[in-house]
Amino acid sequence: MTSRKNRGAIKILAILMAVSLSQLYVQVGMAQQFIARLTTTGNRAITVNGASAASGASLLTGATIETPDGVGASIDLGPLGVVQLEPNSKIELAFNDDGTVRVKLVNGCAKVNKRGPGEAEVYTAEGASEKTNSNRKGLGFCFMSGQLGPLQTAATGAAGGGGASNALWWAVGLSIAGAVGGLAWGLRGGNPSPGAP
Repeated sequence: MTSRKNRGAIKILAILMAVSLSQLYVQVGMAQQFIARLTTTGNRAITVNGASAASGASLLTGATIETPDGVGASIDLGPLGVVQLEPNSKIELAFNDDGTVRVKLVNGCAKVNKRGPGEAEVYTAEGASEKTNSNRKGLGFCFMSGQLGPLQTAATGAAGGGGASNALWWAVGLSIAGAVGGLAWGLRGGNPSPGAP
């Protein structure tokens, strides 16, 4: 009698353990969907939570990510989207299973391409904030000198000082010089210089 009761108790215990382990497996599997994957420029090191990290590193929500001079980073959030950092940037990244992605831009430039449900937000400690919506799935901002501005505006202003890059000014100058030179050559062709045979 006692052995039958023990076998019944062992069976019940085994079933309960199997159910508990299956629940744990499902929860761990769901959590793994939202572990971010890091890729850096040239697989060079950046700083994550004060430690060195490079391509392939896993990032959990709440991470502080900082890129040095000349090294950018891309953070793949799987079904939630992608966050990209320019060199010399620092963010605090938070994301969760409802699809929310929050990027606190401490300095530098960051871009968010949101996928799936939920919204993405780029914000600063000073209160500036921009969010995605159904018509706007991408955000790109720079935060320097206390200002939050669109990524392309800040980058262009830094490159050219007056809103146009040096390469653009060189192209305009060469085009004008080419046009003037071609016009002079064309006019000279119909009126040969004195003493020419």
